[in-house]
Amino acid sequence: QHKDAYQVILDGVKGGAKEKRLAAQFIPKFFKHFPELADSAINAQLDLCEDEDVSIRRQAIKELPQFATGDNLPRVADILTQLLQSDDSAEFNLVNNALLSIFKMDAKGTLGGLFSQILQGEDIVRERAIKFLSTKLKTLPEEVMTKEVEEFILTESKKVLEDVTGEEFVLFMKILSGLKSLQTVSGRQQLVELVAEQADLEQTFNPSDPDCVDRLLQCTRQAVPLFSKNVHSTKFVTYFCEHVLPNLSSLTTPVEGLDIQLEVLKLLAEMSSFCGDMEKLESNLKKLFDKLLEYMPLPPEEAENGENAGNEEPKLQFSYVECLLYSFHQLGRKLPDFLTAKLNAEKLKDFKIRLQYFARGLQVYIRQLRLALQGKTGEALKTEENKIKVVALKITNNINVLIKDLFHIPPSYKSTVTLSWKPVQKADASQKRASEDTTSSSPPKKASAGPKRDARQIYNPPSGKYSSNLGSFSYEQRGGFRGGRGRGWGGRGNRSRGRIY
Repeated sequence: QHKDAYQVILDGVKGGAKEKRLAAQFIPKFFKHFPELADSAINAQLDLCEDEDVSIRRQAIKELPQFATGDNLPRVADILTQLLQSDDSAEFNLVNNALLSIFKMDAKGTLGGLFSQILQGEDIVRERAIKFLSTKLKTLPEEVMTKEVEEFILTESKKVLEDVTGEEFVLFMKILSGLKSLQTVSGRQQLVELVAEQADLEQTFNPSDPDCVDRLLQCTRQAVPLFSKNVHSTKFVTYFCEHVLPNLSSLTTPVEGLDIQLEVLKLLAEMSSFCGDMEKLESNLKKLFDKLLEYMPLPPEEAENGENAGNEEPKLQFSYVECLLYSFHQLGRKLPDFLTAKLNAEKLKDFKIRLQYFARGLQVYIRQLRLALQGKTGEALKTEENKIKVVALKITNNINVLIKDLFHIPPSYKSTVTLSWKPVQKADASQKRASEDTTSSSPPKKASAGPKRDARQIYNPPSGKYSSNLGSFSYEQRGGFRGGRGRGWGGRGNRSRGRIY
């Protein structure tokens, strides 16, 4: 009976500022009483959400959740998602709050609106909707984030992952790895498979294509925290041994100042602890062994070109050797007779000479580093130079332990070390994902902890076996691949980027 009166209120959106303000309050207030005018009412409120007067827009947005009833909810969610493109911070916050309030009414309906915009909306809307999911989902209570809702997120995310930029992929991994239902072994396995698919491990690896290299590294970084004694890294380790190691020296990267070879070797080392049964173990171990030899020089007097041998000491690249030796040690456990039965006596003798020479240089550096750090505690150890020396000492000690193992007759694979860039983990009974052995190389528990692992020091020792100059250090930040360049994987190309909140 009051239909005409309600129609007058709806027509108020065409009036002046006062009429619009009243309409913004009264359209939602009486909305539920006039289902037959639902479409007109929502459209009228939408007009107000786009008004030139910011105070009218804010009022209209604030009231939008009142329209989210029954079949209207996905539409309201869709509208709110589009409104995320607002550059007015108060308005943007109102949109966020409105989305969160309808989430609590019907999570699946709200997600439907968000995902439809992620899949079909403007770039700026897509970007902010993904950002919304990656920051807000984890704040929602369990009664909202039910198993069914999480399954819906996974299904819809898989559709989006068919065509994403590297930056978007990282955000989706953050979203998915935060879901409770994917914290199980089978859940993490599912995530690893998603990453493997994204990395396209079936394709031919092209070391001279920066996008191809970047994609593999981005994906591997997302996979590393998911590996454990029950979720194996075999597929990735195999791909690295077969396709990446042989091309190590020709890798190209779009990131300035990144030591791409070391980056690859560090990822391989982190994954090697969780490698399961490998099909071509012997041939992959051989590839790893050959690469290790490249960084384990012969003593100068035994070098082939005898003329310069006396003057030039080979440069010992400790950071590279730590990674390669650790990976070889981890995979060597699976084929303990590799050095004795699979190599001929001449090769084994050559390897022992290289190990011995490296160990000699190592002892000198360890002594120099200990001397440099002697008596330093607290603040003194926090200077940039001393921090790097502490890491250098970890690297050299690790190599020392591993070389001692390989000198055993027969070679032993029993020692455990913590990779120099990993935090030392205390034995904790409550840690569900403790490694089978005591290597503290098990990755951080949550994928979202990724960026915290990024700042890492590299020790470049001075060249020359007994050089006393310890000044030649370099410092590198990992993480350049993240963010920055929204490069297209698949067809998304260079997506235009709006401001990120």
